[in-house]
Amino acid sequence: MDKVKPEILVAMDYEYADKKIDIIVETDEFTCLCPWSGLPDFAHLKICYVPAKLCVELKSLKLYIQSYRNVGLVHESVVNKVLADLLKLVKPKSMSVEAVFNLRGGLKTTVKAEYKKPR
Repeated sequence: MDKVKPEILVAMDYEYADKKIDIIVETDEFTCLCPWSGLPDFAHLKICYVPAKLCVELKSLKLYIQSYRNVGLVHESVVNKVLADLLKLVKPKSMSVEAVFNLRGGLKTTVKAEYKKPR
């Protein structure tokens, strides 16, 4: 199996750092592999954040998300890994990552991780 590639991610300056905005990025094309069966898991991935000084460049985010395609990870690891990699890159005021995985074996799984910058 491949590895996730956080080095693909690129940050860019948020030129309105004095303004509070919410950035919401969503995709229905998230895919990883079940670490036990090797079968693909599909999910709706939603990333929400309030930038401080940096934003995530979207093409690099797309390539980063695609790097999960052949990686075996459990659902909880997916959201925690995405959150950790993006926090390290852009150091936002707050961020959440939510993955709603497609039905598998009669179970629909939603996993969410959040971060809020200490005051």
